[in-house]
Amino acid sequence: MATEVEELVGFLSSPSPQEFEQPALEALVNLSQETALSGELVEVGMIERAMEILGRADICISQLLSMLLVNLTQLDSGVERLLQAGDEKLRGLYLAKLVRLFNISSTENEGKEDPYGHIGSVLVNISRMEIGRKLLLDPKRSLLKIIIRQSDSPSLLRRKGVSGTIRNCCFDETQLSNLLLTSQFLWPALLLPLAGKQVYSKEDTKKMPLELANPLSHERDPEKDPEIRVQAAESLYLIAMQEGGRRGLWSVNGPRILEVGYQDEEDPQVMEGYERLGSLLIHGSGLEEDIK
Repeated sequence: MATEVEELVGFLSSPSPQEFEQPALEALVNLSQETALSGELVEVGMIERAMEILGRADICISQLLSMLLVNLTQLDSGVERLLQAGDEKLRGLYLAKLVRLFNISSTENEGKEDPYGHIGSVLVNISRMEIGRKLLLDPKRSLLKIIIRQSDSPSLLRRKGVSGTIRNCCFDETQLSNLLLTSQFLWPALLLPLAGKQVYSKEDTKKMPLELANPLSHERDPEKDPEIRVQAAESLYLIAMQEGGRRGLWSVNGPRILEVGYQDEEDPQVMEGYERLGSLLIHGSGLEEDIK
């Protein structure tokens, strides 16, 4: 099997016509779903080769490369290679490229497949590891701020990538101050999915920053995906566990948004998230519990 894997990678390393690249990539995406073979692909340099091609290939190839990176970064070794963790000078360069490509709106390829939507899932995988969170939350890089811009994308895949990445970053208590540096983008990304569908009163919106007040003053399409709403509630809970996070949430009238949004909620798991968060905001820090 090692020979087969190396041959498939070889198709991508040689100046072969694209009709050979696509079947090879499709085979690699399927093979990389198995942990042992995924680890082997990481070892033979598939991540580096994929990052060389990504961004300069056509839509289909770029989409397959993104899907391949999702599978390879299920492994810690894959995340470390993608982050170039062993090279201090290069560390984070591939990540910056991924974020730049992810920020290319899916609407730019309207009517076609989204070549970079799966990068959101890669970012979720990266943010599972401490080194990934540290790079994403580095104020000098501003990568999370760029990622959050896709939180209102029409693509569910992209929105899930953003919400999962934010949630993972919220688990790092030591990075709260850096996380809150993105608050202009962070609060809308977390509170709007939980805001329900009602038009808010002027009394409510005057206590909010414009990035929340403007959308909540008008009719809008609510977030329909319960997984995103659950993750938003979990992220807010993790932020509110620290005093600085609670203060920030109160400062944007977050509790009122949660109160109104709860009235429209029907999903039991999401309702549980509202209730857990509301109890924390009312009673203080509460007790830390694992979010499963």
